[in-house]
Amino acid sequence: MPGNSDTNITIADALTLLLHNQHALGAAIEEITAWISGAGADIVADNAVAALETLDTNATAITNAIMRLRQC
Repeated sequence: MPGNSDTNITIADALTLLLHNQHALGAAIEEITAWISGAGADIVADNAVAALETLDTNATAITNAIMRLRQC
């Protein structure tokens, strides 16, 4: 089904862009976390690390979905 393949490519491309955004946000949070930790706000830094873990988990799921879409 050509339409389905085109749709999968479009969705995979959009997810790829979102994944790139997610990686950029993760990098920014890492930088801010290092700065916050250096300022002695360890509880806030710990919360930021938890947010990074969520981003990593979700990035894995998004990557898997992209790979499945691109195989169809």
